Amino acid sequence: MARISEYAFGRVTVDGTEHRRDLIVLPGRVEPDWWRENGHSLVIADLEQVVDELPERLIVGCGADGRLRPDPSVAGALARRGVEMEALPTADAVRRYTELEARNPTAVAAALHLTC
Repeated sequence: MARISEYAFGRVTVDGTEHRRDLIVLPGRVEPDWWRENGHSLVIADLEQVVDELPERLIVGCGADGRLRPDPSVAGALARRGVEMEALPTADAVRRYTELEARNPTAVAAALHLTC
């Protein structure tokens, strides 16, 4: 299972590998270089490549200053698929992911914006 061991502005370490671009952490793999069509906005299409793999909870890291904003429709679209979403500043999101991953590593994923 994917373990996040460190986050600092612009970088995160997952399973011993440092990433410097936004990414999605799934229970069985990491989707590097996560790109959103509108940089600081999150719509369901931005999760298209992983939406069928999401477990019961998705933690969204909204950046160090929380500038990434999930569109309200994302939570609804995910809920219809049985996925609960939490959106937090990235440092808090990493802590929350780590807490949930320790309890049940197959039940949580994270989509992390690493900068602003």
